[in-house]
Amino acid sequence: MELTVVMPCLNEAETVGACVRKALACLAENGIDGEVVVADNGSTDDSQWLAQEAGGRVVTVPETGYGNALMGGIAAARGRYVIMGDCDDSYDFTALMPFVERLRAGADLVLGNRFRGGIAPGAMPLLHRYLGNPVLSFIGRLFFDSEIGDFHCGLRGFRRDSVFSLGLQASGMEFASEMVVKATLADQRIEEVPTTLSPDGRSRRPHLRSWRDGWRHLRFLLLFSPRWLFLIPGLLLLSGGLALSAVVELAARQVAHVTYDLDMLSVAMAMIIIGFQSVLFSLFTKVYAIAEGFLPADTRIQRVLGKWGLERGLLFSGLLGLIGVCGVVSSLVYWHGYGFGDLRYLNALRVIMPSVTAIALSCQMIFGTFFLSILGIRRTRQWVATTGQSMETADGGAPGDHAAAMAAVDGIRIRDAG
Repeated sequence: MELTVVMPCLNEAETVGACVRKALACLAENGIDGEVVVADNGSTDDSQWLAQEAGGRVVTVPETGYGNALMGGIAAARGRYVIMGDCDDSYDFTALMPFVERLRAGADLVLGNRFRGGIAPGAMPLLHRYLGNPVLSFIGRLFFDSEIGDFHCGLRGFRRDSVFSLGLQASGMEFASEMVVKATLADQRIEEVPTTLSPDGRSRRPHLRSWRDGWRHLRFLLLFSPRWLFLIPGLLLLSGGLALSAVVELAARQVAHVTYDLDMLSVAMAMIIIGFQSVLFSLFTKVYAIAEGFLPADTRIQRVLGKWGLERGLLFSGLLGLIGVCGVVSSLVYWHGYGFGDLRYLNALRVIMPSVTAIALSCQMIFGTFFLSILGIRRTRQWVATTGQSMETADGGAPGDHAAAMAAVDGIRIRDAG
């Protein structure tokens, strides 16, 4: 079978029959060997009966949620290609051929673009049309170097084997973003075709909740982009803190009748500590996400960690900590000059604040280096055969195949001998 049209359904008695008939008519008119699968997610009305009456095959998906319903329908699909679309009669199931043609030409994922195809008056709330969809689609393009114009169009087609290879897990509305993000990260061939959006044909309130589901989409985009969630903000804070501290470290500065002194220095030290911690979190997240298969291998991370290593990290951390300790000792000597009594705090704090910051950074670096090594141990295993000669990783590949494998960097392995 070439094509399966999958429709997630939850109490869509008013429209599901019409959607099934339109899809089947499109298949018959174009001579496509296909079927329509309605993935019912717990309907309490006549949706199941009406879908079957119209010629659809109904599969029951007990796990609630938009993503769960779709994955249940995709799993039950018999076609090589799958086109998914909501059965609220807002999408045109008589115009599926642009999707089919792109799939036949080799595309892995074909998305509809409602902004290019046309949105009928009243079909999309103004909040979604001018804020939610454009902003979230822009963030998706920015975070993942994607060219997709409409991240959240519910009418899309894909190769069934390609979508299963992505390991999709989102259970709710963010499933739409997950599919695009993971397909982009996996370098799948993604294309867009114009599609229309009409007012839905139901009288009840839509399942979509603007702010709740919008946040779930944004949260997903952030969690799958450690670079924008942690690395870039961290680098901005770190560089800004270093720049500010350089300005006021030696002496107070006056700009436009405003004096910047130790108060600005304390802010700069906080920015440095927070920024450095954020950069570390970006490394932690990236290594863990690659190890668990949430993100694809990244050779840049492999190179960075390959030049770092446990011993080198500890050495650099120790040197930084030593600098901080020397600063603390010098401040004590300075205090001793005042008989451990009152002293000139403006001079003393210019030494003690950077010194304590250096010690804090040293501790963060030590803990972070050990934690990265622990992640490396977790993700790389060595199996020793009876001869003690053969070796492979947990996923069956060669040890060098792992991007960002800290264990390979540090030479640490878990030996599992049978």
